[in-house]
Amino acid sequence: MYMNIKQLTQDAGLKLKLYLATLGEPLDKAHEVTSAGDAGLRSGELSELTIITDLKPDGARNLRLIFETLKGNLTGARKVGTLHDMRFVFLENDTKLLFCTCYDGDWDTYINDFATKIPEMMDLIFGNIEGWPGIKSPTVKEFILSKQITASAWFVSHPNLTVADTTRLEKIGAGLNKLLEL
Repeated sequence: MYMNIKQLTQDAGLKLKLYLATLGEPLDKAHEVTSAGDAGLRSGELSELTIITDLKPDGARNLRLIFETLKGNLTGARKVGTLHDMRFVFLENDTKLLFCTCYDGDWDTYINDFATKIPEMMDLIFGNIEGWPGIKSPTVKEFILSKQITASAWFVSHPNLTVADTTRLEKIGAGLNKLLEL
C-alpha cells in the first residue's frame, strides 16, 4: 500500500510539473498521434518508422564510404515522393544502425515505393545489415517489421502537409517572390 501511495504522489508531482512546463496548454487535436498500423506512429498525414538493427562486419565502414562519397546527400531518395526525411546513426561502437524516417501515408505503400523506385540503393545501403533479404524479397516487409520499433513520442510541426503539398507551396512562394520583385 505504501508503494502505491508513494507512486501516486510521484506521478501527481510529475503531472503538475508537466502542466506547469506547458502552461496548461490544451492538447492540439491537429497533432494527435495514433498508431500507424503494425508498428510506428501516425500524425495527420505523416507516419514514422524507426529501426535499430545489427550491422554486418564492415557494415559501418561500407555505409560511411557510401555516405562520404555522396557527401551525405541522398537526393536519389527524392524519387520516393512520400519521403520527408531519413537519418542513419551508428550505435554501440559501429555494431548497430539506427534508421529513422518520416513519410506520407501508409506503411505498405511507402515500402513498395522504395522497392520500385530505388531498389538498387536500398540493397546497397541495407545490404550492410544482418539478415537483409533484399528489397524485392517477398519476406522484406516481415523483416522490416521485425526490426521496427514504435517511437515513444513524436511531434510533427505540420502533420497535414504532405511532400506534394510542400513542393506545391514552395512553387507558389517562388512565384509570388518573382511577382513582388517586379
